[in-house]
Parts: sequence; structure tokens; C-alpha cells
Amino acid sequence: MREKTERIVREWGDACDAEISIAVLGGAWKPSILSLLDQHEVLRFGELSRLLDEPTARVLTRQLRELEDDGLLIRTVYRQVPPKFEYRLSDLGRGSMPLVEALTSWGGRYAAHQRRELARTADEPELLDELEATGAP
Repeated sequence: MREKTERIVREWGDACDAEISIAVLGGAWKPSILSLLDQHEVLRFGELSRLLDEPTARVLTRQLRELEDDGLLIRTVYRQVPPKFEYRLSDLGRGSMPLVEALTSWGGRYAAHQRRELARTADEPELLDELEATGAP
């Protein structure tokens, strides 16, 4: 477990379980990484990078390390040149998927709502018509 996560778990009471979830799952690319590993089971670093639309190597490495340190990922290292790393979900990571899926669903509804509001306030009736025609929530 990451030091930050351990501190949060120790210091925050049970009333903060949602915040603990966000502390572990929140961050650049984490929900997307978990979703991709759920879909593909095992991915190498380069495959993850391409599927995520090329985040910087530094950011992706940091997010993968945090997910691994928090017990959501399993990293397998193959000692070869060049080094090969494979990532898969742990049992704890698989257990997080209903929450990731719920966040994804809610995020889609939230974004659609905000797009409609922006179209209304910008007085863009053609965009509003297009959004309503697609059945966006």
C-alpha cells in the first residue's frame, strides 16, 4: 500500500469510505487503466500507452506504480533486453470494477447534461438539437 493510502486509511474514520475510494482510484488514467485491463486481462506497458492515446511515459508509469502499490494491479517482470512488463488486475482490482463502471456511467450522464447546458447558455440551437436527437441523457 502506498504511504499516502496507508495514512488515509489509518487517519480517516469509517465515515470517509467514499473518499478513500477516490484517493485510491482517482488520478490521471487510473479508471481507464483498470477498465482496459478488465477488458484485455493482460497488457504490456506499450499496449496500455497506445490504448490510452499515448499519455506521457512518466505519468503512465506513476499511475501503474500507484495501482500496483495499492494492490489493484499485478506486475510481472520478464528479465530480458529490453525489459518486458505485463500488467493484470489483482482480485482487489477486479473487485473495483463495479465502482469504475458506475463512475463511467455517471460521468457520461454528467457530461451530456453539461453539454446541453452549455448549448443552451451559448444559444446554440443547432448543437442542442443535435444533442437531443442523439438521445443523450
